[in-house]
Amino acid sequence: MSRFFDPDLFARTYRDPMAWLTLLVDLLPLIAVVFFGWKAVPLVALYWLENLVIGAFTILRMIGTVAANILNLAAAAFMVPFFTVHYGMFCFGHGIFLSAFAGGKVGDAAPGIDGMRTLVDWALGTGPYMLWFVAAIIAVNAVFYLVDYVIRGGYRETQLPTEMFAPYGRIVTLHVAIILGAGLMMAFGQPLLGVLILIMLRVAFGMALNMMRRRRMDGDTGPLAGAMAEAG
Repeated sequence: MSRFFDPDLFARTYRDPMAWLTLLVDLLPLIAVVFFGWKAVPLVALYWLENLVIGAFTILRMIGTVAANILNLAAAAFMVPFFTVHYGMFCFGHGIFLSAFAGGKVGDAAPGIDGMRTLVDWALGTGPYMLWFVAAIIAVNAVFYLVDYVIRGGYRETQLPTEMFAPYGRIVTLHVAIILGAGLMMAFGQPLLGVLILIMLRVAFGMALNMMRRRRMDGDTGPLAGAMAEAG
């Protein structure tokens, strides 16, 4: 872990415009807090919606492995639906927890497409201009997918299982950060301070992912860490 505090690694990471792009998108919620009055609930909802975006691009990455090796077709035909259902249920449970934690009223949503739609509608309605912030997240993930996975040939260097498991570590880490931010918010009794702490935790997490990506590009990290970095 000390490698992440290497000044040389940091400098190499942020010589890449892509790293600055992700930092910019990670800081966008500050605009929502300052100008649109967002508090903790829409911020938590945004990060949950981001998990859904990551899952969608993971499916594209899994399908993309077929382009590198046609033998992956049979495995992808099984693993993509499996991931879709399993990750969907994982996100559904995560969303129900976050909604209840934030005082939402979707706790009776049943698992399945309709239940997920209910959660998405709840999340999109928690703060003004939420859809625009989600669009920014989709856009930056699309850029990374195009540049790293397609143009730079990442699809030739990865494996289906690696791509399938990559998003889970990210969700667990972000989930812990949300709970930590909420705990600090209650401890200080300052809601705005808690929201800012949560944003900064997310920014720090994004910076760590960027440095993992840099290490992967330098051939200095494992495949799962590299996939997790590209998914972030």
